[in-house]
Amino acid sequence: MRRHELTDEEWDRLRPFLPVSRLGRPREDDRRVLNGIVWKIRTGVAWRDVPPRYGSWQSLYTRFRRWAKDGTFTAMLQAVQAEADARGDVDWLVAVDSTIVRAHQHAAGARKGGSASARKEDHALGRSRGGLTSKIHLACEGAGRPLAFCLTGGNVNDCTQLEQVLAGIRVPRLAGGRPRTRPDQVVADKGYSTRKIRAYLRRRGIGHTIPERSDQIAARKRRGRRGGRPPRFDRALYRRRNVVERCFNRLKQFRALATRYDKTATSYTAVVTIACLMLWL
Repeated sequence: MRRHELTDEEWDRLRPFLPVSRLGRPREDDRRVLNGIVWKIRTGVAWRDVPPRYGSWQSLYTRFRRWAKDGTFTAMLQAVQAEADARGDVDWLVAVDSTIVRAHQHAAGARKGGSASARKEDHALGRSRGGLTSKIHLACEGAGRPLAFCLTGGNVNDCTQLEQVLAGIRVPRLAGGRPRTRPDQVVADKGYSTRKIRAYLRRRGIGHTIPERSDQIAARKRRGRRGGRPPRFDRALYRRRNVVERCFNRLKQFRALATRYDKTATSYTAVVTIACLMLWL
């Protein structure tokens, strides 16, 4: 086993989720291909520069795109999360935040289609003063491991994506039944302090610790009794919000995630999924 490759134990856990092809000529060894994909994402090199020990770079890229589209990487991540939850190893205090990722110039220029509004949101790229950027909106559990994420352009406000991020939490139960989708508690910063978000969390029966912004506090005090009571805030719980920052720090050790080189949102979503999977492993 070389650096940035799967151990025997990790390979045994992931092998059952790889699709099996029974037609055509024998394909390259799945473990070698998966090791090549992980190595490429960890180092951030171009596909053409992946070492020959992993086989043809065209085969690696083809297999990566195929598994990205058919949900293979997502199935692997959910399976590893389900194993941890069955052991009682998931802390359901969930911290939510986002991080900006600079898009390399090679990430631009993907083919777009559909209406003008659809083209604007294609491939989760946004333009700001710094150029093209993407934003990863992430929910992680109390130990700092990612549960769900979504991608948008870098110019999208954090609070608009909280519902979508929480909707992405889906941890299957090995004993059967519906997957777990609801955390016990959500911790987020002031960027998520809106009436809509608080009402959404109350409606789902999810406890939340989100500080008020200063303008909201001032507006409530100006109204006196009509301003209502301040929302409940647990300072001790809020100190645990930094787990999501530490999670981003670990994810960005994967260089293909820290700088976006992929043109399509499908490919970059797969890159983030694989990085999340490696943190769980």
